[in-house]
Amino acid sequence: MVGVGGVEPLLMSLYILLAVIRVFVKNSQKDLLQKVKNKVLWVLMEIAVIETGGKQYKVAPGTSIKIEKLSDTQAVGDKVTFDKVLLIDGDATKIGAPYIDGAKVEATVEEIGRHDKVIVLKYRAKSRYQKKNGHRQLFVKVKIDSIA
Repeated sequence: MVGVGGVEPLLMSLYILLAVIRVFVKNSQKDLLQKVKNKVLWVLMEIAVIETGGKQYKVAPGTSIKIEKLSDTQAVGDKVTFDKVLLIDGDATKIGAPYIDGAKVEATVEEIGRHDKVIVLKYRAKSRYQKKNGHRQLFVKVKIDSIA
């Protein structure tokens, strides 16, 4: 990992390099270039793996993720703290067994909503049997503020 003082010059040189490459890259390959840039930025950031809603998420400060609905009392702008931190990778890597004691990830609620509808269809051939149900899962979009 790169120290805090060395991140900005490295990022600046990375952006200049990407700008030079972009001139020589065809339009069809620009998506690939964007993916490479995102992967490089993930390597430079401090990341953590948190567990919430029975799932694990890789997060970094400034990123947004959609997670399962937390509770009915949450509102947009509220602060949320995740204390089930499995891994922190920054200047030093810490791995929990299963969780890291005293580690927490703080986030702010950006949006509360429902995902697109998922159609559940039960069908049995040659028996004129079919059932169709729809379902929209609730979610909370949070922006990661800090990893401690």
